[in-house]
Amino acid sequence: MTTWLPNLSGHEGPRYRAIADALAADMRAGRLKPGDRLPTHRDLAYRLGVTVGTVTRAYAEAQRRGLIEGHVGRGSFLAEPPGLVPGFSMPEPEPQAQDLIELSLAFPPPTGGALLQRTLAELAREPGIARLLSYQPHAGMAHHRAAGAAWVRRHGLEVPPDRIIVTAGAQHGLCIAVGALMQPGDLLLSESLTYPGLRAIAELLRVRVKGVAMDERGLLPEALESACRSESPRALYCMPALQNPTGAIMPLERRGALAEILRRHRVALIEDDIYGFLGNELPPLSALLPELAHYVVGTSKSLGPGLRIGFLAVPPGSNAAYIGALRATNWMAPPLLAEIVARWIADGTAAGLADAQRRAAGERQALAQRLLAGFDYRAHPLSFYGMLHLPPPWRAADFVAAGARRGLRLRSAETFAVDQAPPEAVRICVSAVEDIKTLAEGLGRVAALLRDGPSADNLVV
Repeated sequence: MTTWLPNLSGHEGPRYRAIADALAADMRAGRLKPGDRLPTHRDLAYRLGVTVGTVTRAYAEAQRRGLIEGHVGRGSFLAEPPGLVPGFSMPEPEPQAQDLIELSLAFPPPTGGALLQRTLAELAREPGIARLLSYQPHAGMAHHRAAGAAWVRRHGLEVPPDRIIVTAGAQHGLCIAVGALMQPGDLLLSESLTYPGLRAIAELLRVRVKGVAMDERGLLPEALESACRSESPRALYCMPALQNPTGAIMPLERRGALAEILRRHRVALIEDDIYGFLGNELPPLSALLPELAHYVVGTSKSLGPGLRIGFLAVPPGSNAAYIGALRATNWMAPPLLAEIVARWIADGTAAGLADAQRRAAGERQALAQRLLAGFDYRAHPLSFYGMLHLPPPWRAADFVAAGARRGLRLRSAETFAVDQAPPEAVRICVSAVEDIKTLAEGLGRVAALLRDGPSADNLVV
């Protein structure tokens, strides 16, 4: 453990933020290095003459910035590497934290092991299988692109195979779209609470991101109109179906209004429909704006997290810019994984797995609604996640920290905020826990924490 004591002179604002700022400054100066263990909350509070709650809030703020990582039972450590977008990384397994219940990750546990064994056995018996180990066209083999068109069609969008690009997951598809459309310094609009992976791409490509106001049904047309008039954006990224993190489904009338605004201002659309298979019966926004739409869908949520295959549908016309972005980032999606996905789409396995995920999500959300009854928990009945709006005097960062002490991994709304103040809320994910009994235990701990309220150590003064 380091003997780090921050110098708070010259740091303005609340004390907790001054501590986080001092931590960042000492990391930049090399006085702290990745992997260093920080003092305990009580020790640092005593040495600085502040409350334990202030240090708790400071460490939570540092974790939000991607500066530190908290490990239940072991303490807080400087992140390795520092500077990652908060909330956009996989936590390392913690063998010492056997009781940790994962409520922060929005993907399902893998369930298709037997199906994968069957498909691999079939592939092994086929002549010419070695072709999948060779270089293939950047956009994907012809039958893989045809499978992508069929998968996109299942989501409500009719696109020919020659407008489909096979990608190494939906995240890669988003990166291709942003990289092909935008130059450093260009402005990308998004919902005011948005997927952290979008911000990671924007930071990598030096693209500016501005949040657009939203309500319980998604992005507000009048706010988009205002931003298009005053900001000259190049593109809009949004999730009309089961928006992350709110779970909102945008109504058809609003989708039409957004499409008209984007068409009038010639602003490109990047539509992320990764969760649409769960509970959206409406046509994608891209169907209303084909000439400007870039539609991204993947298989990690519906078929299995390790199947890193996605499909990017691009507007009619030349796709050279998108192929260039793909070639620069990954050359091609892995043909073996694309072959597995294509076969599963063709023989109905993919549809069956997606339907099973939908049923499991419904069962788990029903459990969450029952165990969190009486609290302000808002979720679509088939979503992997929902937003728990906290009663005063709870603050989201304090709730996340208090949850960690009770063996819960949670994620605050601040993780998803772009440039506007987020609500005091946390996202509750019901999908990643492998069995429903453990999920019930985790949700019970959340409910108990809400009933108990914040202790003196959790409150910031």
